[in-house]
Amino acid sequence: MASESQQVTSLEKFSNFTEWFDQLLLNAKIADNRFPVKGFLVYLENGAYIMERIRRMLEEKLEKTGHKLTLFPLVTTQELFAKEAEHIKGFSREVFTIEQKSEKGAERILIVRPTSETIMYPMFKLWIRSHADLPLKVHQSVNVYRYETKATRPLYRVREIPWNEAHTAHESPSDAERQVREAIEIYSQVLRELGISFLLLKRPDFDKFAGAVYSIAFDSWNPDGRVNQVATVHNLGRNFSKAYDITFEKKDGSRGYVYQLCYGFGYSRVLAAIIAQHGDDRGLVLPPPVAPTQVVIIPILFKGQEKEVMDYANKIFNELKDKWRTVLDDREDVTPGEKFYYWEMMGVPVRIEVGPREVIEEKVTLTRRDTLERTQCNRLNVSREVERLMESLMQNLRERSERMLYQLIIDAKTMEEASKAIDNKCIARIAWCGSIECAEKIKENVGGEIRGERYDIAEHPDRPCIACGQTAKTIVYVARAY
Repeated sequence: MASESQQVTSLEKFSNFTEWFDQLLLNAKIADNRFPVKGFLVYLENGAYIMERIRRMLEEKLEKTGHKLTLFPLVTTQELFAKEAEHIKGFSREVFTIEQKSEKGAERILIVRPTSETIMYPMFKLWIRSHADLPLKVHQSVNVYRYETKATRPLYRVREIPWNEAHTAHESPSDAERQVREAIEIYSQVLRELGISFLLLKRPDFDKFAGAVYSIAFDSWNPDGRVNQVATVHNLGRNFSKAYDITFEKKDGSRGYVYQLCYGFGYSRVLAAIIAQHGDDRGLVLPPPVAPTQVVIIPILFKGQEKEVMDYANKIFNELKDKWRTVLDDREDVTPGEKFYYWEMMGVPVRIEVGPREVIEEKVTLTRRDTLERTQCNRLNVSREVERLMESLMQNLRERSERMLYQLIIDAKTMEEASKAIDNKCIARIAWCGSIECAEKIKENVGGEIRGERYDIAEHPDRPCIACGQTAKTIVYVARAY
């Protein structure tokens, strides 16, 4: 399943993922799951920092494409929440509520946002008057709250979800479709810059977002065989605009309902994907754009030569600190070996070692975190060499993750082959007739659920449906999911 080089450093990750992941969350200062309310996490210094960097990467791209930053309230009323029938049916069991008591003792129930359609769209009705107000494109980075009925898992399935959600309104279905493509490209760019590989899948109708015409999902691979849905894009058509009476005056003077999209990008799930796809048995392996520390300098001190080595290490630190997030680990009561172990656990992309030999030769020793390959360079070239290593590391993370994704996809022609693929922590690629009955049969007998068909490429079935033997309509991917 894994390549030879990956097996050397990731045996525990692939064989015992849950224990490996949970220990790393705490040891690498990502999150603490011991908060007394189930499903709620405390994000520690590295986890909070990485999510903040991801947020900046995403919001920069959203705002460059005309999305306006907003911040909407946390709550809505039961009346507004109930306006879109399919939406409330999809979320009714998952909502948190607040009891609001008046001075006279009367109670009113407020809905805490599971997502913000029912909070935003009454305002869209006020803001949108004519075609000149379109397209309307807004976004916000907030926490949403869902009372997950499945077992909670840190980062993957929590009840307080940090994410970004964008909502748009358009005057035509063609403009809405163009926006779908733009949203997909924005999310794809961020994930590529983080080295995360994924399947871009159009969800089957029975599994689309409540109230959507169709849904597109980004399913990233996970070492335990489950897929991790890190982002989604939903074409809402006019379902919500009709429910909330969001109309506009067209160029010909007539009135019409707007076409809408909503799309969400889960910060905690993307953080989970970074850890799961890139990490190894030594700890985190962080992409340079989000690493809290990008370069660590470790002095190797010998008695009688401490000052020369520290002076040399400080010179290198001063050369690098303005370009890279750099730490000089000058702790006196910790051995170099303990420092190596610690910073490898933290996933720092590049480690620099300097000792008496480096001082004499005016060189530095560099170690890249992904392969642990050690090289030396002249001190005058250290900044350029760090930059080269960062670029090479990032390319390697991206290529390694992509290779693993396609190694995990098994082309299954029978139920038995699909079941074996799922049992072996893989993703089954199968032919399907499109019926719900067969989807349920596949889920029951294979042990995974239909995640959808590829949206980015056309795949045509060359064999009958895996469940009923009748003509297949599409190729779909089956996996366990968080």
